[in-house]
Amino acid sequence: MVIDANEIVTQGELQVTGRLIDASNATLFGECRIGDAALNVIYKPIAGERPLWDFPDGTLAGREVAAYRLSEFSAMKIVPLTILRDGPFGPGAVQQWIDVDETVDIIELAQSHDVRLRKFVLFDAIINNTDRKMGHLLPLSDGRLLGCDHGVCFHEEDKLRTVLWQWMGKELAPDEIQLLQLATERFEVFADAVRDFLAPAEIEATRYRIERLLSEQVFPSPSEDWPAVPWPPI
Repeated sequence: MVIDANEIVTQGELQVTGRLIDASNATLFGECRIGDAALNVIYKPIAGERPLWDFPDGTLAGREVAAYRLSEFSAMKIVPLTILRDGPFGPGAVQQWIDVDETVDIIELAQSHDVRLRKFVLFDAIINNTDRKMGHLLPLSDGRLLGCDHGVCFHEEDKLRTVLWQWMGKELAPDEIQLLQLATERFEVFADAVRDFLAPAEIEATRYRIERLLSEQVFPSPSEDWPAVPWPPI
């Protein structure tokens, strides 16, 4: 019997085997297992979240899941499988662990004009990512590029902070406009899927950001009212 990743992460027994000590919130390493089938995961229990004054509603874990669902509904598919489920320390976000290609210089990649980064710029503009650091990019050995750490996203006020400003003010490509059109067409499905994770005003602000990108058809530029780059940038 073949068991897919979603079934393992959703239904498998979750065991914690370590902790990422550099994370500001509780970030635990472990595995989900069903019989002989197992996947490594990152588990972020809600109980280990530090309160943030500018994100008083919901949970960081819920925002992680919302980012994954937007990535899937919009067909961008740049966020690893992420669900909300119970674990040894209570409910939290559980994300499939990604083995990165350690031969890639992540600083060089983040400062380049690698075309794969454009999708992240578009994605972050939609979810209003306040913390796109270089270390949140996950290059795979098969050439794909994924991203992680989306707990501080979806704020209703514009708070975009990212290290990826290479295309600010540049026109969107036709395929990027198509992604936005698809996100618009599927938005109600996305909205229904994240009502437990985001406030109504945050969902509507997400819709507005997609519509604004479609109307302007250019990548965003830094705001003069908010720091443009997260700290530390790596």
